[in-house]
Amino acid sequence: MEYDLKPGVYRHFKGNCYQLLGLARHSETLEWMVVYRALYGEEGLWVRPAAMWSETVERGGVTVPRFTYLGEAPAEDPRSGS
Repeated sequence: MEYDLKPGVYRHFKGNCYQLLGLARHSETLEWMVVYRALYGEEGLWVRPAAMWSETVERGGVTVPRFTYLGEAPAEDPRSGS
């Protein structure tokens, strides 16, 4: 299955924001994975199955996307040295 996910900032249904960096394949199963960074706390780097990223969840009797696209990630500040 192909996934039409674009890099950028997404909000998780519980409220935190994440930056989707790209898609990768699991080396053993070939499953599509999302590579993303938390935009809070230690800003850890994570992977999650693309199928899970793209699914809907039920919250308070309402079906909502697990992650909602908010837009492109802001450009890095060149003064930050990163």
